[in-house]
Amino acid sequence: MNIKKINWKKVINYFVMLSLIFSIVYIVIAMTLAPSELDPTRPFVRLKSEYVLMLLQCIVGVFAMLLPGMLKKKINLEIPSSMMLLYTLFLYCAIYLGEVRSFYYTVPHWDTILHTFSGAMLGALGFSFINFLNKTEKVPINLSPLFVVVFAFCFAITMGVVWEFYEFFADGLLRTNMQKFAFENGEQLIGRMALMDTMKDLIVDAVGAVVISIIGYISLKYQKGWVENLLLVIRKQN
Repeated sequence: MNIKKINWKKVINYFVMLSLIFSIVYIVIAMTLAPSELDPTRPFVRLKSEYVLMLLQCIVGVFAMLLPGMLKKKINLEIPSSMMLLYTLFLYCAIYLGEVRSFYYTVPHWDTILHTFSGAMLGALGFSFINFLNKTEKVPINLSPLFVVVFAFCFAITMGVVWEFYEFFADGLLRTNMQKFAFENGEQLIGRMALMDTMKDLIVDAVGAVVISIIGYISLKYQKGWVENLLLVIRKQN
C-alpha cells in the first residue's frame, strides 16, 4: 500500500495564502464599520486608517505569494526550497502576524527582528542578482569574492531604502503610519524621534546584510558551497 507523502511546502504555501485572503475579507468588512477619528471613550478601537494599512499589506502579501509562480512561468525561475520556505514564513510573520495580529505592537522588537532577517534575505538575493546579470547559474569564478559580497551588501541596502520609499509614499497618500512618525492616538513625533523607526529599520537591514555577506565571503573564498544552495536560477528553455 502506497502512502502519499505530504508536501509540506505546498501545505505551508496554501495556509499562508488562505490566511491573507481571509484577512482581506475580514479587513474590508471591519473597515466599513470602523470610525474615522479616535473616540476618547473607546481608545482601543481601530480606526479606518489602520485597516487601510492592513488591507494594503495583505494585498501586497498575496501578490508576493503569487510572484514566484509567475516568474517561474515567465522566465523559468527556480527558487531553492529552503529559500522559498523562508520567504513564505517571512511574509506570514511580517504581514499576518505583524499587521493583522498586531505583533508589531504586542511583541517586543518584532519589527526589528524581521528587518534584520529581511536584510539577510536580500543579501542572499544579491548573490543571485549577480548571476542574472552575468547570465550564469553559478557565481562566476573570475569575480573576486570581495567584489561579490560588497555587491550583495549594497543590493540589500538599496532594497531596504526602496522599502522605506514605499512606506513614505504610502503614509503620504493613504494617511497610514508605516514609518511610525506618530503615536497610535495620532499625535505626531517631532525632530529626531520622528526619524527613529526609519533609521532603526535601515540599521538592522545593514546588520542582516553584513551577516549574510560575511557568510557568503567565507563560502566563496573557501569554496564551501553555502551560497550556491541559496541561489535563484533562471533555467534555459529547451
